Amino acid sequence: MEMSPHPERALRQGDALSTMVRDAGHLLHMPTHVDVLCGDYQNVVSRNQTAIIADRKYLAHRGADNFYSVYRCHNYHFKIYGAMFLGQPSVALATADEQIDTIPEDFLRELADWFEGFVPMKQHVLIRFGRWSDILAQDLPTDTELYSVTTAMMRYARTVALANTGKISEAETERDLFFAARDNVPETRMLFNNTCLDILKVAEQMLQGELEYHKGNYDKAFEHLRNSVEIDDNMPYDEPWGWMQPTRHALGALLIEQGRHDEAEAVYRADLGLDATLARACQHPGNVWSLHGLHECLVQRGETIEARQVKLQLDKALARAEVEIKASCYCRQKAAA
Repeated sequence: MEMSPHPERALRQGDALSTMVRDAGHLLHMPTHVDVLCGDYQNVVSRNQTAIIADRKYLAHRGADNFYSVYRCHNYHFKIYGAMFLGQPSVALATADEQIDTIPEDFLRELADWFEGFVPMKQHVLIRFGRWSDILAQDLPTDTELYSVTTAMMRYARTVALANTGKISEAETERDLFFAARDNVPETRMLFNNTCLDILKVAEQMLQGELEYHKGNYDKAFEHLRNSVEIDDNMPYDEPWGWMQPTRHALGALLIEQGRHDEAEAVYRADLGLDATLARACQHPGNVWSLHGLHECLVQRGETIEARQVKLQLDKALARAEVEIKASCYCRQKAAA
C-alpha cells in the first residue's frame, strides 16, 4: 500500500505484522513503510529499533558477509530517517554510528556498489541538526576510491558547514573538491532504487544554493534550491527517500528569512501534503520542521483559525523533539521576529 494514494488503509495490518515474528528483523520493520507515509515517525523509530535488535542476533550468528546485510542496513537507514523527522539528533547519530560499525571494510570491498552508500548517512544527520563544527572536525576517508560516495558527501557537508559559518572562500574551495569527488563516484554505486550519482545531483544544487545565499546572491540561491526540489521530487520512488532531508525545508526556511512568506507557505503546504502539489508518496505529513514553518507563515499574515489548528499539531510534534526547533533548516540564521 505504500505506493498507493491511501497508505493508511494498511495501518491495522502493519500493527499486527509488527509483533508477529519477534526475531524476523525485516518483517518487524516492514510496517514502517506505511507508518512513515502517515507521519507516525515515533513508530518508524521504535519499530525499526525492534528490528535492529533482532538483526543483531543474526549478525552475531552469521556475521556481515551475506546479502541480508542490505536489509539490516535498511532498518538502520529507516530509523535514522524517522529520528530526523522527530528532531532527535542523539537517536539519529547513534544509529548512524552503529550502522557504520556493522559494515566492515573487508566486506565493503566485495560489495561496495550495494553498501557504501549507507556509510555517509551520518552526514545527512549532521546537516539536519546544524552540527557545523562536528562536520568540519571529521577525518576524510583515506581510501577515496572505496569510500567515493562518502568522500563526496563529506565534501558536500563541509561546503555547507563553511558557508553557514561565514567562511566563504573556504566553502568555494570545498565546493570544487566536492565536484572532483563526485566525478570519482562509479555509475554502478547504488542506494536501493537510486544511483548515488543521481542523489549527489541534489547535493550539488543544495550546496550551491546555500553557498550563493550566504554570499548574498539570493536569486541565484533560490534558483539552485528550487532545482534541488525538482530533482528530489523526480528521483525514483524509494523509502526512505534518496535524499534524507526534504529539500523544501531549506528552501522554505531561507524564503522566510528573506520575508517571502507567501512563497514559503506554499512550500510547507506541499511538503505536509496539505495541497494537491505532490503525489502521496512524496508528502511528509505532520513533520515538526514544516509544521513550524507553516505556523510561522500563518501567524505572519494574521491568520487565526488555521494557525490554532496547526499549533496543536506543532506542539505535539515539538514535545518529542530533543532540540529547540527555530526553523525548518539550520541554514536559516535569523530567528522569527
